[in-house]
Amino acid sequence: MAPELWTSFSVAAGWTIHAAASEEGITKIRIEGEAGSPRNDAHPLLTRARTQLAEYFRGERRSFDLPVDLKGTPFELTVWRALEQIPYGETISYAELARRCGSPQAFRAVGRANGKNPIAIVVPCHRVITSRGTLGGYRAGVAYKRWLLELEARTAKASSSSSRSTVNPIFSQYTLAGLTS
Repeated sequence: MAPELWTSFSVAAGWTIHAAASEEGITKIRIEGEAGSPRNDAHPLLTRARTQLAEYFRGERRSFDLPVDLKGTPFELTVWRALEQIPYGETISYAELARRCGSPQAFRAVGRANGKNPIAIVVPCHRVITSRGTLGGYRAGVAYKRWLLELEARTAKASSSSSRSTVNPIFSQYTLAGLTS
C-alpha cells in the first residue's frame, strides 16, 4: 500500500489547508494543524483539490468533483455519505442527520461520527448544527465553522437574487469572529 501524499496551501487569509491523497482519492483535508508526510505538491489529485478549494473559498464552487477515499466504521461511512447530501448553503441538525442515516435516536453517535470526518469542507460536516440552532462543535474550531457557513450564506444569497434562497436564516446573526476572507 502506497503512503498518503500531502500538500499544504493557503486559500484565504488565516486559512492553511492540509490535504492528503491515496491512490484511490482524497483521504484527509484539515484546516490548520500539521500536515503529514511525504509531501507532493505536484500530485494531480492534490492539485485538483487545491484548485477546487480555492474556487470554493472565492465563492465560485458549491460542490466538489473529487474522488474520496474514506476509511471508517460502517456507521461512520453512512454518516459521512449523508453529509455529502446536504446542499450548499443549507444546514440540518444532528437529529435530522441521525434520521437520514436511519438511526433517529442516535444523534449523539452521529455527532461523534461527524466530528471524526477526515475530509473537512469537501464532506461538509460544517453544515450540521444543533436542534436549538447553535453551531455545535467543529474540529478546527467553531470560528472556522461559522466562517464557512457565512461564506455559503453570502454566496447563496448573492446568487439567489433571481431565485429563491434556501439558506438557514440563523446565520445572519453571526460575524466572522476575526477571520478575514
